[in-house]
Amino acid sequence: MSAYVIAQFDVNDVDMYYEYASKIFETTKGYGGRILAANDAEVREGSIPHLRTIVGEFPSLEKARAWYESEGYQAIIGLRHNSTTGHLFMVEGLVMPPRDNKAGE
Repeated sequence: MSAYVIAQFDVNDVDMYYEYASKIFETTKGYGGRILAANDAEVREGSIPHLRTIVGEFPSLEKARAWYESEGYQAIIGLRHNSTTGHLFMVEGLVMPPRDNKAGE
């Protein structure tokens, strides 16, 4: 099942962030990852602390974890940590909760 890596942050050092961004694509290749979105979010309901939103897709949560922990990504993660303020999280693709077979009886 697909998994998604989502990062939301504010960029504090544009030059360092662009160095990170220029290297991120290469780190995903061996893990089947790809970047689906990288832009400021348009907030329609509520609020979020950071507008810059990146969405990456991997074939599985295991592949996403392996990419994050990989030597290639760990070699550049400091660029993101030192140039942005925000958060990064992973989520597995859509899984519906089980239905209670007795519901509606």
